[in-house]
Amino acid sequence: MDPTLENLKYDANGLIPAIVQDHATGQVLMMAWMNRQSLAKTVETGKTHFFSRSRNKLWLKGESSGHVQTVKSLSTDCDQDVILVKVEQVGAACHEGYQSCFFREFEAGKPDWNVVGERLFDPKKVYGK
Repeated sequence: MDPTLENLKYDANGLIPAIVQDHATGQVLMMAWMNRQSLAKTVETGKTHFFSRSRNKLWLKGESSGHVQTVKSLSTDCDQDVILVKVEQVGAACHEGYQSCFFREFEAGKPDWNVVGERLFDPKKVYGK
């Protein structure tokens, strides 16, 4: 692994949060976790790879859906404990079928979060669940 990537501050579980943003629009698409191996694979392939805490394994974004992310740039914050990944997104970023995982918006006094995004695909048809 590139020694520059080793300088990042991973948490006690060896993970670092990765914020994924559309490189053209600036829209925040998702947040996921990376470990050293997924970050190295991202750099090596130019496609985003993450670490799934629930499945305890690496995953390539779009491996099931085909909605891959091509990396345009990687940045880190001043503390070097968060990664910003700017990407070109193919299809939707969200596994619920929305362009962004941030498709719900809070409005005071409402009983639930407002859906503000447009669903681009039916997850049941893509993932079979």
